[in-house]
Amino acid sequence: MRVNRWVSTAVLLGTVAAVTQPVAAAEPAGLQEFYGQQAQWGRCVDFGRPIEGLQCATLVVPMNYRKPGAERISLTISRMPAKDPAKRKGALMLIPGGPGGSGLLLPYWDAERPIGQVYDLVSFDPRGVGESTQLHCEGGAPVGEVSSRPTDDQFELFTARARMAEAECERAGGGLRPYVNTPNIARDMDVIRGVLGEQKINFVGTSYGSYVAAVYGSLFPNKVNRNVFDSAVHPDEIWRGTWRSQAVAARANVDALFTWLGERNSVYGLGKSHAEVYASSRALAAKLIEKPIINPDNGETMTITHYDRFVLGFLSRARSAWDYLGRQIKTFKAIAEGTIAADSPAAKDATDAAAVVREFAIPRTREGVFDTVRCEADWPQDLSFYYNEMKVFREEYPYWDGVAKVAPNNCTFRSFTPPDKVTELKRAGYPTGVVIQAEGDTNTAYAGGPAMASKLRNHLISVADDGTHDLYGYNPCVNELVDRYLIDGVLPGTRVTCPGAQRPDIPADNAETVSRRAVPQPNLTEFARRFVAEEQNRRGGF
Repeated sequence: MRVNRWVSTAVLLGTVAAVTQPVAAAEPAGLQEFYGQQAQWGRCVDFGRPIEGLQCATLVVPMNYRKPGAERISLTISRMPAKDPAKRKGALMLIPGGPGGSGLLLPYWDAERPIGQVYDLVSFDPRGVGESTQLHCEGGAPVGEVSSRPTDDQFELFTARARMAEAECERAGGGLRPYVNTPNIARDMDVIRGVLGEQKINFVGTSYGSYVAAVYGSLFPNKVNRNVFDSAVHPDEIWRGTWRSQAVAARANVDALFTWLGERNSVYGLGKSHAEVYASSRALAAKLIEKPIINPDNGETMTITHYDRFVLGFLSRARSAWDYLGRQIKTFKAIAEGTIAADSPAAKDATDAAAVVREFAIPRTREGVFDTVRCEADWPQDLSFYYNEMKVFREEYPYWDGVAKVAPNNCTFRSFTPPDKVTELKRAGYPTGVVIQAEGDTNTAYAGGPAMASKLRNHLISVADDGTHDLYGYNPCVNELVDRYLIDGVLPGTRVTCPGAQRPDIPADNAETVSRRAVPQPNLTEFARRFVAEEQNRRGGF
């Protein structure tokens, strides 16, 4: 649910002309000048290169919609016109994830897909993000390294980091910070709709964008046409429950991985059952706590935190990576037990591969939107409440950022009063839509999909045995169903299941016919680089 860190922000060359466009009478009172802006579309530029066919423009919106005559901020939008104008069905808004994700390049990435033929694909950098008026937090010195399995006396370190994070955001947030929230992002979306001259908007909201979409539909129900919620946020877990569910989902993926490895002990040697593989993993974790593995050539280190976060927690959701994970765990186990040397080629390969994944998964910058949007909901103030859950999660759910998901965070010490209450989500007055959810998604846990579908009375597409986050555009079954809905208006069944990505083609030990033909295996670092490259090409979200 983090921002698309690998996406460079497009630079816009378009501007906004004077208010010459007629204003529809139905627009909110006092906001006519914003809805009536006429966008001057110009080129979008990425790393100094114009992006072919993608148009950008800058709009102006109120910082505080309750005081539209006061401060104003800029909003950057992008558009890829429909490739078949004769069949144009209107505008389809692609709502980015995050909170804090950039959307400017989304229309370009989807332009060659069927939706790009019949829709003007539109997106934007939400307030606080990228080429829109930015919101920053200061980036102070870190207060120590937090462990994935902290002792009781280390809990205060999480609290100290949370206090510092909020203080950094308070110092750098200016007057904008209280007004960077989901309702205002939804209001900005409606200004975009008005500027585009669309009576109704179609949208695909991905990850956090699914929640923005649900809020938009609740605030502007008569402005919505076809609507898709991809990898939906749980509507009743805004926001603490969302982070907590991520750790639980990560554990479920690790358990599925361990079961699969246990069925292939002859290949990986980690145990003959889930219980035995789990025991092997715990034994390795104990050794890493006592003595991390260090690559003597470059100093790359495999600590318990890196093992929990990036080897197991981050990668186990990707079924295609399970063979890689099994081989990597096997290698680290051998290093820890002394059966292969830490300076051997195999050991160096394993630590280098883990470093590639770690570099990809760690946020590179400190933005202010993520640390602000999740403060729109209230968080518990009693530190003992957090500490009690941390004791459970360090044992049961240490994978990915398990303990950190239930630790105090900056919103525990929120320094501002939110101007809006958490929106009551409902679908009253706009058409039935589609929710898409993967069984093993850790960014937005599976339960969010059925819950969002139930809350909005939408149809649900579940993707079985798959941990993919952001499915539309990548899963062929999902693509077929959603394209038919968006293009032809034909809904899928109320509950439909699509197959997920295939697991590695490695037979189980008890298979009736086991083929052990030699399959050339890339080294671990090569696989990690290839996996990261594939992930970087995804649309991303949350």
